[in-house]
Parts: sequence; structure tokens; C-alpha cells
Amino acid sequence: MRDDYLRDAKAKIPDPNILINVISRRVKQLKRGSRPLVESLEKLSPEDIALREVIEGKITYELA
Repeated sequence: MRDDYLRDAKAKIPDPNILINVISRRVKQLKRGSRPLVESLEKLSPEDIALREVIEGKITYELA
């Protein structure tokens, strides 16, 4: 997991518990075959893809 992606994602979702839950759910989806919502020229891990999706605003969260 890239530190710069993590730092930028924390700026979008400041609560670490919520960030962990959002990223872990998205990583599971990606590993099961979901398509990434962001494009990248480099090979990224599912964790980095999920972080980039949060950074770019492709994934949000809602508290019930």
C-alpha cells in the first residue's frame, strides 16, 4: 500500500475506522472480479486501486 495514497485518502475520509471499512469492502469486490473505477498506467494492487477510487471521489460512504 502506497503511503501517498493513504495520506490523500485520509484527507477525504478522516475517520480511520470508516476508511478501513470502505477500503476493505472495495478490495473484496475488486478481488471477486469487479472492475476498477479508475484507470492506471501502472500495475496497482487492489488496495491501491481502492485508495485511488476514494481519492478521486469515485467511492463515498454514508452513515446509517
